[in-house]
Amino acid sequence: MIFLGLIGFLVLTDLALKAEIESRDGTEFPRNLDEKGRIVIHKSHNAGLPFGFLKRCQETVRMVPVVTASAVGGILLWLLQKKGHTVEKLGFSLTLAGALSNIYDRLTRHYVVDYFSINWGKLKKVIFNLGDMFIFLGGMILLLHEIWESIRESGGTKAEKAKKKK
Repeated sequence: MIFLGLIGFLVLTDLALKAEIESRDGTEFPRNLDEKGRIVIHKSHNAGLPFGFLKRCQETVRMVPVVTASAVGGILLWLLQKKGHTVEKLGFSLTLAGALSNIYDRLTRHYVVDYFSINWGKLKKVIFNLGDMFIFLGGMILLLHEIWESIRESGGTKAEKAKKKK
């Protein structure tokens, strides 16, 4: 049950950071986390889905993540009963942890607390939280795993197929 423990740890970590940001006066922000100003700490409230999408439709904003997280949780519970599938379990665990943290915010605060940005290219305009990063990382792990499995099942890359012919 290491994956359930991981989910709990990640959710509590993100919620603790959000509580710390919320407890501070807004005049402290934004501020640089590192000397070069690549990571900036903010105090931002997002009442919508990512990038403020549908912020005027609060019922939808609350229900879409709940339904999505329920599906992710159901898949994870199904996978946890099987041996192996470690990469998929990790990807779904990260995704679920991020979703649960943000759902908690939506249901209790009616907005999600976002608190950092990366000062690089177009990313400097986007403010995230760890939950968002967990969702992104979990999704990337699942996507890369699927690509890897597709290549493996089809006999590998062209170079690998050429080696097999020799």
